[in-house]
Amino acid sequence: MTSATVAGRTRTVPVWTPPLDPETLETVLTKVRGWQPFDGESLLDDVAAVLDDVVPAEEALDDHALRLRGHLMQLVAIAVAATAGQKDPQAQQLIERARRLRIEAVPGDHLQAVGHLRRMAWSVNELHERLGAIKCLRETA
Repeated sequence: MTSATVAGRTRTVPVWTPPLDPETLETVLTKVRGWQPFDGESLLDDVAAVLDDVVPAEEALDDHALRLRGHLMQLVAIAVAATAGQKDPQAQQLIERARRLRIEAVPGDHLQAVGHLRRMAWSVNELHERLGAIKCLRETA
């Protein structure tokens, strides 16, 4: 305890101690620094680019896969935090599909890779819509 004088009066106040230990605070700080806000407009742009009638160019496939995996990871994290899978069986199925697709490697053949990316894009879109429908997302772009 320490003493503090405010407006001529002395009061005893407890010494402040941080709520977390230094290692935990460092972990929280690392997570905050790596956090990316949800961007529904970007998500829909990436889905549209892959599901468009025009087949994506071969040199763009890895970039599309990276962005779609990021969207899948973010949507699954949102769903898990909101316990969507426990509340909604359809959301649970979409979460499981998203997890499977996210870890699959992109095939080497161009057309097979496009097919894989389109499955990922549909998964992103369906999970996004479902999370919006069950109010796990405040807004869907």
